[in-house]
Amino acid sequence: QVQLVESGGGSVQAGGSLRLSCEPSVTYSSYCMGWLRQIPGKEREGVGSRDQDATQVYADSVKGRFLISRDAAKNILYLQMNSLKPEDTAMYYCAAAPWVCKDDLRASDFDYWGQGTQVTVS
Repeated sequence: QVQLVESGGGSVQAGGSLRLSCEPSVTYSSYCMGWLRQIPGKEREGVGSRDQDATQVYADSVKGRFLISRDAAKNILYLQMNSLKPEDTAMYYCAAAPWVCKDDLRASDFDYWGQGTQVTVS
């Protein structure tokens, strides 16, 4: 069973930055890793993904503002979020799948999920 632990959420003013962390119980480079978010009453939506070959895909709404990075030595994946907007407010989830990433960033593309970390932008 793959376990994912997110951290780093919090409250920030519009225009600010946050960095989320995801610590998987498996080597992240062997999985398609994704970040998704959800607000109450809406479907979970993809933010970005990092494939086994390091290819990254981002949702149009976050391109140029969000960046997925990693610390290979610590086996940690990060989501750096800059120029945050109130509409970025959501619960953010780290997710993993044991296959090649698909470009559509759908929640159904992923098999394993973290518990989520709340991001609030005001």
